[in-house]
Amino acid sequence: MKINLTLVAFVFCLCTRVQSQDISFESYNPKSTLVVPNTTIKRAKFPFIDVHGHQYGMATQDLTPVVRAMDTLNMSLMVNLSGGTGEDLQKAVSNIKANYPNRFVVFANIKFNGNVGKPNWIKTTLIQLEQDVKNGAKGLKIYKGLGLRDKDVNQNRIAVNDPRLDPIWEKCGTLGIPVLIHSADPKSFWEPFNSHNERWLELKTRPSRKRDANNPAPWEQIISEQHKMFKKHPKTTFINAHMGWHANNLAKLGILLDEMPNMNVGIGAIIAELGRQPRFAKAFFIKYQNRILFGKDSWKPEEFPTYFRVLESDDEYFPYHKKYHAFWAMYGLDLPDNVLKKVYYKNALRIIPGLDKSLFPN
Repeated sequence: MKINLTLVAFVFCLCTRVQSQDISFESYNPKSTLVVPNTTIKRAKFPFIDVHGHQYGMATQDLTPVVRAMDTLNMSLMVNLSGGTGEDLQKAVSNIKANYPNRFVVFANIKFNGNVGKPNWIKTTLIQLEQDVKNGAKGLKIYKGLGLRDKDVNQNRIAVNDPRLDPIWEKCGTLGIPVLIHSADPKSFWEPFNSHNERWLELKTRPSRKRDANNPAPWEQIISEQHKMFKKHPKTTFINAHMGWHANNLAKLGILLDEMPNMNVGIGAIIAELGRQPRFAKAFFIKYQNRILFGKDSWKPEEFPTYFRVLESDDEYFPYHKKYHAFWAMYGLDLPDNVLKKVYYKNALRIIPGLDKSLFPN
């Protein structure tokens, strides 16, 4: 039997061509051919405070490897939002004091789910919060479960502005500690899962993040509850995590900041939004330079350089570190030094009590 080598070669080329064309959007990840100046920034220009850190198990954790990594990034201080409460918080503070007393602080936490509505719960919660602050907590962190998953004793969703929680926010104002709160998630998670959804790739690869329009309430309702709570407690300082999910609409965020002078914003997990609108975002940072704080949200040292590059450089068209978060390119904001210093550390030093100011330049 004779084999027609020409025919075999043709079929092989045809199959290869078909395979090269038959790729999914998930796997399509082209290398840019654009040649432009490229800045590598592995270390922040100024010492910085990460106001949105998570170190679970800090009560017994060996902090030395964390501090070594922090030093490579020029992170002088980390705010561990997962401080817990009671004995766990005391142990975490003790571990910090015994090893790195000026490099970490903790925020306290409150468990709402299944507790709101119990007799005397609010009274005991306030007593515990005050004790946690005496034991070293520098603020209160509210997880997104409030407004999303947490239910009261009657199995009803607890609204972010539930009046039964008012004494907590008032107590934080009295104690002089900030409340860092995460409410809802990106609005796209509530929108139809179709070709028009900008988060399609993320929802395709992580389907558990998709929500129905009213699950457990409309996005607009949860966000509105949060804003009503801020306005109801003007003497309490709030840090709205993830820029309150308005980093893709900075004009609206500016209006909200003007309406609520007690609201500040952190940039954790939304740097991709800022990096695709460098001119508008730079103007926003300059205008609201006293209200923006640096935060990362997850302890992955290899991802911090993307934040530095967006904030500090004037680079063009560079990739984000998570394609499913942002399949678009980033651009640097090239922020002025005086603004960078405020975002990196000055605003946090002003808002969070008891931080070691000697770690930072004037």
